[in-house]
Amino acid sequence: MERFVILCDRFSKACGAIAGVMMLIGVTLTLSEVVLRTFFDKTTYIAEEYAGYLMVGLTFLALAYTLKEKGHIRMTFLHSVVKGKGRIYLDIYTFTVGFVLCAVIFYTTSQFFWDSLVSQSQSMSITATYLAIPQFFMPMGILVLAIQFLAEIARSILHLRLGIVDEQDVESSMLGR
Repeated sequence: MERFVILCDRFSKACGAIAGVMMLIGVTLTLSEVVLRTFFDKTTYIAEEYAGYLMVGLTFLALAYTLKEKGHIRMTFLHSVVKGKGRIYLDIYTFTVGFVLCAVIFYTTSQFFWDSLVSQSQSMSITATYLAIPQFFMPMGILVLAIQFLAEIARSILHLRLGIVDEQDVESSMLGR
């Protein structure tokens, strides 16, 4: 189980790195468009469209890394009330709810992606980009997030088995820290 958690954490970190590269590409593309328009009165014709595609891709790919790094907005009221093993059980419950929600979202985004793939939908811009390419990142990112939720459930179960219920240890090691 520990290997599964470590493998999921590494995979989430890799997806976070890919998202960072996508952000750099988007910023470079936007900056080059600004420079071309300002100084040379020219355009790339693709900057706005592809920056949007990159934004969607990086958002979905970064979800699992953000969960691992405890970066999502959290409601900590119950965490401050529940102590000891109860807190770990609460975490297992919330991670399970997150996993189920991800499964539903994965199904719907997969249908969306598959529909574009089968119909060979293209963007209406000058590039005529096949929309299945940027839409692929939605089910992919949600799948990685769902796997990270499973890793967090496994991490919580490991804490229960090892008897790690000290408030400081549990809070600092939950969600990848």
